[in-house]
Amino acid sequence: MTTPTFSPTIQHTDQKQLRKVRKVIDSKTFATLATVSPTGRPHVAGVLYEAAGGALWVHTMRSSRKARSIAANPHVAVVIPFRKLPAGPPYTVQFQGTARLVSMSDPEVIDLIAAGELKTVSAHGALDEPDGVFVRIVPNATVHSYGLGANPIDLIRDPLHTGARTVRLEDREDAR
Repeated sequence: MTTPTFSPTIQHTDQKQLRKVRKVIDSKTFATLATVSPTGRPHVAGVLYEAAGGALWVHTMRSSRKARSIAANPHVAVVIPFRKLPAGPPYTVQFQGTARLVSMSDPEVIDLIAAGELKTVSAHGALDEPDGVFVRIVPNATVHSYGLGANPIDLIRDPLHTGARTVRLEDREDAR
């Protein structure tokens, strides 16, 4: 087998791939959220999220590790895993972004809840938690994916070189 002479990440600016990425972000509700503490220690937690208003919304407790880390450092990373094939690893959409804590009484939160856009993350008594807070995550412009948009047969034959895709959500300076 010869060594490929191309980059394993394929840059995509086509609208079809962008629509696929947006559909995954908008339709899924589970992700992993990575934060970094003030002392530089990484932390990853599984979270339920809701996509609304150009951001991902997560409910957590203000005293939680992720909230304390976000208060000190707004830079986060998100991975959304999902199944397309019954076997093999899950496909993923992943990106870096900026997060901020938003009070449950913030007008933006109240409007989104009233519009029914935060059902997933405001259910099960979340709004009754005295320590509760929302996390608003805005993705950077560059979003990476694995598996999404790849031919399944090609992915099985050569997962290292056929699965990666990159799209830009919009033209912004933070696209890395």
